[in-house]
Amino acid sequence: MARLPRIDLPGIPQHIVQRGNNRLPCFLDDGDRLRYLHLMHEALHATGCQLHAYVLMDNHVHLLGVQSRH
Repeated sequence: MARLPRIDLPGIPQHIVQRGNNRLPCFLDDGDRLRYLHLMHEALHATGCQLHAYVLMDNHVHLLGVQSRH
């Protein structure tokens, strides 16, 4: 079955969860976590989106972000 199209909600906070495949770790060490945060910073700067909160767990990530208003 095809996936439904994503809802476009600029300005509305969204809870985003990223999980490791088969519950495997997303991060092996603090270096991985720092690299992830650096890449997240670059992506936020490039898109104009805002990140209000984040939690980096071993096998998943929680993000609370707001899509930019184009």
